[in-house]
Amino acid sequence: MTSVLRLIAILSLLLIPALALPDAGSRPSGCPTLDATDPATRASLMQYVCYYRAPPGAPGHQAQDPTELPEDLEWTPANGRDLVFSHTKSVYWVHLQVRNPGTERSAWYLKVNYPLLDEVTFWQTGDGITETLATGDQRPFASRAVDYRYFLLPVTLDGGETRSLTIRIHSNGALNVPLSFETAAEVIAHSNHLTLTHGLFYGALLVFAVFNLLLFFSSGTGYYFYNAFYLAALGLFLFAMGGFANQYFWPDNASFANTSIPLSLSLCALAMILFGRSFLEVERRTISETVLKGQAWFCIGFLLLTLILPYNKTILLNTVLAMTVISSLFIIAAVRWKQGYQPAIWYLIAWLIMLVGGLIYALAAFGYLTDFLAREALMQSAVGGQVILLNYAMVQRWRLLNQKLLDVEHNARTELEFKVHERTAQLRNTMRELEKANRKLSTMSLNDALTGLHNRRHLNNIFPELCAEARRTSQPLTLALVDADHFKSINDTWGHGFGDTCLQFIAEMLTRHVKRPRDVAIRFGGEEFALLLPGTDAEGALNVCSALLKDIASTPLLSPDGTEVRMTLSAGIASLNPGETQNQLFERADEALYRAKSEGRNRTQLSETIAAE
Repeated sequence: MTSVLRLIAILSLLLIPALALPDAGSRPSGCPTLDATDPATRASLMQYVCYYRAPPGAPGHQAQDPTELPEDLEWTPANGRDLVFSHTKSVYWVHLQVRNPGTERSAWYLKVNYPLLDEVTFWQTGDGITETLATGDQRPFASRAVDYRYFLLPVTLDGGETRSLTIRIHSNGALNVPLSFETAAEVIAHSNHLTLTHGLFYGALLVFAVFNLLLFFSSGTGYYFYNAFYLAALGLFLFAMGGFANQYFWPDNASFANTSIPLSLSLCALAMILFGRSFLEVERRTISETVLKGQAWFCIGFLLLTLILPYNKTILLNTVLAMTVISSLFIIAAVRWKQGYQPAIWYLIAWLIMLVGGLIYALAAFGYLTDFLAREALMQSAVGGQVILLNYAMVQRWRLLNQKLLDVEHNARTELEFKVHERTAQLRNTMRELEKANRKLSTMSLNDALTGLHNRRHLNNIFPELCAEARRTSQPLTLALVDADHFKSINDTWGHGFGDTCLQFIAEMLTRHVKRPRDVAIRFGGEEFALLLPGTDAEGALNVCSALLKDIASTPLLSPDGTEVRMTLSAGIASLNPGETQNQLFERADEALYRAKSEGRNRTQLSETIAAE
């Protein structure tokens, strides 16, 4: 009996694997398990991904959950290739098996690096649990697990845990599914890099647009406005294509998030036409003018169609329209250059760059080229080069206009007056701004940066004027020289930072005691100050200095180490005598200061010299 039981037990153990039912997260055959802790493995993620294409009517097209997929479904290994598909009505299922071979719980993110996907649903299956995340740009932006323009799925694995990750993707446009499996640090690092890149790019576009708008308001020249319009429309289109508009402008309006892309593209094409026609000075009743006018009406018509037709049709129509406009402008620029219009060469190069960059970007957006992120960066580089060349072309055009004005001046001076007046007005505005800047610079050059008092240059400027005024009006003029006592020991003990604080404290006290409008407080040396007191005799100056010294000595300062520091000042006073020069007055005040120092400091001394010979 015991032998029979043992035989049954052994057979049961052998049959258990065969009888075990596959769980919902079992991985497709041919797709290996990704080691989530290995950076090299994560970098070759597409070697571990399988996908299934479900066209309309095929198994899996109507399935809304991995458990609804047929068990015998044939999954296709990605074999290292990016998942990029042109316009299709198919539903794509993507599968990835990940494992944490470590002993500690860790977190990663499965990232889809493309923002324009209508329906994206994530499933995580493992340890008997299934987590679902349904998002996409047909849903409010808040449906995403992370507030980010790309799609992020947080994946947290315990030590030794394995999970099946399944994605269902469907979109009306092209399908770009560039996947990466990253740690939080890697996601943040990549995000920071892209934030800096995009910030510089869109910031530069905004600056150029505002600059051109200001030029339009100041000069009234039409192509500045059209260039600003073009830069704004182009920036909005790329902002929408990059997923930023959906994130920041209309996160709760999923319908308009898609519509905004072809809408901004048709606006961009219209702005290209208006700017090109104005800048290239296309003459009326020519083939070029007729072509551009016809394309402008097409742009307006496509703007209206964008609000009616579905996204997958309008994006294709507007892309063809934009590429046609770019090609037409390129040809017209070549014709104008052949006709001798010199700025057209820079315009021609700019649109050549835009034509190449736009074509590559369109092929990537429609799923004919892989690595959408690289194509997006290439498009931004193309736009940056085009913007620089267009603005340089406008500068060349401006120089050409000036040269024409100089050439015409000898033959038609009256006809030139209006244009000269326009340019002169611009120059006058610039000169006024320069004059304001010079006045501001002059004011800054006469003040001490640390204390805010006037500096020695101001003393040299105003001292002769006050002396001359005192001689002319016979009114007294008194000079007081003030010096901080033992200031070197303060710097040596507590450092120059606290020394600067002490100098600012002295300046504040000087400003408090020198109250009359014409009195001037000056810092003309390290810890040396001067008071110019017009209309004040020596006795009045003595009262001012005595009150100042008393106030300084009785007000403590707190040093960096908490020590209470009390400063003292020494002062020397001299009043201008008849026939005396400013240098003699200064020397007498300096001698009085020297005596105050030598007699014990913290005191005021009057000059003993009465008159100059």
